[in-house]
Amino acid sequence: MPLPPLKVRALIANLEPEGLLSRLPHAEDAPFNSFANQHEPSCLENTRVDLLRDIFDWADGQDGHFIFWLNGLAGTGKSTISRTAAREWYRQNRLGASFFFSRGGGDVSHAGKFVTSIAVQLASSVPTLRRWIYDAVTEHSDIASRSLRDQWQQLVLGPLSKLNGNGCGSSYILVVDALDECDDENDTRTILKLLAEARSSQLLVFLTSRPEIPIRHGFHQMSKTEHHDFVLHSISQSIVDHDISIFLEYSLGLIGRERCLDAGWPGEDTIRSLVQKASGLFIWAATACRFIREGKRFIKSRLAVILESGVTSISAPEKHLNEIYNTILKHAISSDYSDEEKEEFCRVLRHTLGSVVVLLSPLSACSLSRLLHLPKEEVNQTLEDLHVILDIPEDSIRPLRLHHPSFRDFLLDKNRCGDSSFWVDGKQAHRTLATRCIKLMSVSLKQDVCGVDSPGALTTSVESSRVEQCLPPEVQYACLYWVEHLQKGGTQLRDNDQVHQFLKVHLLHWLEALGWMQRVSDGIHAITFLESIALVR
Repeated sequence: MPLPPLKVRALIANLEPEGLLSRLPHAEDAPFNSFANQHEPSCLENTRVDLLRDIFDWADGQDGHFIFWLNGLAGTGKSTISRTAAREWYRQNRLGASFFFSRGGGDVSHAGKFVTSIAVQLASSVPTLRRWIYDAVTEHSDIASRSLRDQWQQLVLGPLSKLNGNGCGSSYILVVDALDECDDENDTRTILKLLAEARSSQLLVFLTSRPEIPIRHGFHQMSKTEHHDFVLHSISQSIVDHDISIFLEYSLGLIGRERCLDAGWPGEDTIRSLVQKASGLFIWAATACRFIREGKRFIKSRLAVILESGVTSISAPEKHLNEIYNTILKHAISSDYSDEEKEEFCRVLRHTLGSVVVLLSPLSACSLSRLLHLPKEEVNQTLEDLHVILDIPEDSIRPLRLHHPSFRDFLLDKNRCGDSSFWVDGKQAHRTLATRCIKLMSVSLKQDVCGVDSPGALTTSVESSRVEQCLPPEVQYACLYWVEHLQKGGTQLRDNDQVHQFLKVHLLHWLEALGWMQRVSDGIHAITFLESIALVR
């Protein structure tokens, strides 16, 4: 039986602020300096000099706008600039909070924990705010389940308004990176509206995104006096080429020293050719360097492959990116394979990579193999030559991640990919994952799955390690996301289909598992959606 509201408030009142605020649901991977983001790059010295100066001048209040919107095409270096700026503001004790969106990144792929994550970070980085945010959570014990607008008003703007009246003259900066990676356009629009309401607070907002319609429209709704817009891909080509040249010289220099090559390798002419091929895309240069490094003793031949591939004339940057991704995928297929072996390899490659790019939260190679019901060795061998586009940790329990979201866009777009051996049908990939999730849950879930043998036991009374053991990551993933995969796959429900059969046997087992994961509310939303897509006979 749930506790009465007064009892809940009494329990909350006895918690210390740190303990209470840490219990607010928040995305652990959201901050720029989270463990998951620790290896992401920052700008090299003497690159992006003028742009960073403009950004830091803005933060110092020299242009009067409270939002700085850095927009640019995929691969132009927005997130690298965000991390560089966030790191500097963190050093200056001016960073209030940061949220780095990432499609397919679980809690950072949607807006569900956007405001609460910002509130938790603000409470940590601005000690004066801690008590007021704590008071707001005490007064509104259900705040995490309320609308984004209510959360924003109670957890962010309310406490900041008290900071304004406290004689504190300094402003704090909120960094929101890759807003276009938020998976719901309605939430994207809402977030922009909420950020606009911060105009009277002591919060400055640095935001990056691609120039997509919902975001452009959101800024058009604001007064031009409120936001400073900077179009990254409109920077002078000579400046961008200079910065990419520095990056290539630095990265290839490291590779050359690793392989004991001559100090001048690969030479100025080669650098100039690579800069021309990059066509203004830092992600092209970074991917090319990873491709070369992975060649180890064959780095010179890999460099030659890049220099000789594609057309020599300048074309749209996206075409150059498509070209290098195709080069990498084709290089993963051994020339020693027979035609039948090549066809089989491509089939497994499409299945594995297709799953990776449409996953709604990252999984390790081990968990992915169990979810897909593929031998772990087969998954590892398939991904072996794809370190160029995938971050594959040596620790097999750490999740796989894309180096850049542009690869997802490439693989799911038939026109961009061009090669049917690699192209992934997104809807079919989602349907396949939905099927695999249901099959995995059907063999993994049961009554009292954690073996507690006590119907009234609280989830907090059971060690998290026990829950992890009984509900490993791939099973938790299946429980959380199988319905969303059905939705994205365009599935409709029918009597006695796979979904119907699963629910008849395992509905309560599924809800119990969500209870151990403390995500029962997700199950309620999922059931509501299932009702909406069921065919009415």
